[in-house]
Amino acid sequence: MEFYTTITNQISFYTGLSPTAFFTISFLTFFVYRTVTSMFVSPQDFNKPPVVSARSGSLFEVAEPRREPVQVGEITETELRLYNGSDKSQPILISVRGQIYDVSDGRNFYGPGGSYTMFAGRECSRALALLSFKPRDINGNLEGLDESELTILEDWEYKFMEKYPKVGRLVLEERIQQIEQSQEDNLKLSHNE
Repeated sequence: MEFYTTITNQISFYTGLSPTAFFTISFLTFFVYRTVTSMFVSPQDFNKPPVVSARSGSLFEVAEPRREPVQVGEITETELRLYNGSDKSQPILISVRGQIYDVSDGRNFYGPGGSYTMFAGRECSRALALLSFKPRDINGNLEGLDESELTILEDWEYKFMEKYPKVGRLVLEERIQQIEQSQEDNLKLSHNE
């Protein structure tokens, strides 16, 4: 007990504070110090890239390895729909003005449960131009759009060009049928010769 009395007297004598005030101020000072120093990067970590994850879920979830984009060439809307993120082994593709982009790196946004999942595997130019999530607007029909909406679409298109690799081009179903018919005709001609 004598030790406690000596300590409290010394704290009061040297600081002019009660022991309760002294320890409260000491704790708050330590807490502020730890908070402020945690805002800065240590010299060893200065040149390391930051680790940011938009994933939700378990802390122990293993990130998927980044895969090289697969060039799909010319495909139809029906074929594009197969790349909607429902099959994790397939890339997620989106078409803007007929250009197909691999948005697999944005799986959190375009994959199942993501904010933009309705665009996955679809031509979504009209919806982007109108800033719309309505199912009726998720198509490539640009008829009736005014200049400001086309400018918005152009901005989206530039964002996709900068962020995601272009992997193909969307073609009309009729165009594919014409090409296949032409190839069949060429084969028949070459066999007849």
